[in-house]
Amino acid sequence: MLQELNKISDLKKLALKNKPKRLVLCAAADEHSLDAVISAYKMGVIEPILVGRKNEIESLLSDCKKTEDFTIFDMSSDKAIIRKSVELVVNGEADILMKGKVTTAQLLKGVLNKEFGMKHKSFMSHFALFEIKKYHKLLAITDVALNILPNLEHKVHILNNAVNFIRKIGIEKPNVAVLSAIEMVNEKMPSTMDAALLSIMQRRGQIKNCLVDGPLAFDNAISLESKKQKKLGGEVAGNADILLVPNVESGNILYKSLVAFAGAKVAGIVLGADFPIVLTSRADSEETKLNSILLGAASVTGQTH
Repeated sequence: MLQELNKISDLKKLALKNKPKRLVLCAAADEHSLDAVISAYKMGVIEPILVGRKNEIESLLSDCKKTEDFTIFDMSSDKAIIRKSVELVVNGEADILMKGKVTTAQLLKGVLNKEFGMKHKSFMSHFALFEIKKYHKLLAITDVALNILPNLEHKVHILNNAVNFIRKIGIEKPNVAVLSAIEMVNEKMPSTMDAALLSIMQRRGQIKNCLVDGPLAFDNAISLESKKQKKLGGEVAGNADILLVPNVESGNILYKSLVAFAGAKVAGIVLGADFPIVLTSRADSEETKLNSILLGAASVTGQTH
């Protein structure tokens, strides 16, 4: 499967291996999100379930053909919209949850709601998969959106979420580079200490199914030339599959720089729940939203409904 996933566009082929996945668009009266959902539906990847104010949704669907099969749940308040959306995936009536015209905080609060959300505690993190012209394979970055300043324990969860997910889409033993500003341990720079500990934990079997190295600076992680110049050993430097960033600021800046300046293609979802959560920014393009749907659908294994 690894050979099949060389570009973001390969996600479509991976997603089409099984029956269409049922996707809930929460607060569906969001034009760009709805356009991405329609595109994924026309590809045969998903069966849309739209939750929101029906009149607003139908006004956006008025120019779209082939939407007769869409299921629409008419809800009058934001609270009701979020509750119904979450209940559908928690109860197994849908496979993927997608953010529409709601905030990230509102949606995730609903997912974690003890009354109607998931029944167990879950550590969630954001995962972004990039296709970058100057890199020789797809590259994942985590966490760029949810966890502001993760400590060592949080980073273990973030790393495991990313590794478990990327294995589902075909990379069986990913190389994980734990980033900092330098590649040497410096007690004045806590991110280097965390990186070194994560590397040791992997070697001792406390973190499984991957290779971890750190601290590594960004250039060390993705450039073989930089690896040679710094005389770094190991299999991870210059050949990373996953970049684990030290905090949300650095991750978010890196994410947006790759898109804005490098023209990278990207797909992003939230991991750690019982189901994929497609959570994109309102500023993200329709293409990014579609890619994110494909990524979520590709990760849902087996036949559904």
